[in-house]
Amino acid sequence: MLFYVHAEDAPDAQDEMVERGEEHWSYMDRFADRLVLRGPTLSEDGEEHTGSVHVVDVADRAAAERFATQEPYWSHGLYREFRADRVVVHRHAEIRREQDATLVTVRWDARPLDALQLALPEDTLAFLALLVDDEGAQSTGWVAVVRTLDAKEIRALVDEFADEGATVTARRWCRGGRH
Repeated sequence: MLFYVHAEDAPDAQDEMVERGEEHWSYMDRFADRLVLRGPTLSEDGEEHTGSVHVVDVADRAAAERFATQEPYWSHGLYREFRADRVVVHRHAEIRREQDATLVTVRWDARPLDALQLALPEDTLAFLALLVDDEGAQSTGWVAVVRTLDAKEIRALVDEFADEGATVTARRWCRGGRH
């Protein structure tokens, strides 16, 4: 079962994250064959780490929460919060490490699965997952990795979904993993 796990960095955590980097990598290596997508969210200028995204194949929600809470950055207080959502993957393409991308997350109150509306051009998508409740009966949003769109296109996307009562975030993102 796939889960989208997103953690937000705690304030001023970056230096300690660098110090604990090997501990983080060793932990992630244990899941390497079960990680569909992974990488950090970044500040707008790409200089600061602001969070981490992982799409991991685990048995159930409890396993997804263990994955998140046993991660060294979490256990050392370097994340301020995390969220784990069950997903149904619709598309996954190769994302090069040097490729700029935007992580777009749209969340709404539970809706029928057929309520998914996506206004992104297909050729811009590198990853798309529908977020669903644990029973897989209702959608709770979607997450996409979009090959870089300009700020105007991202703002239009955010505005479109915000008008529908959804919460929308767009963050700079890059593919992660050991180099």
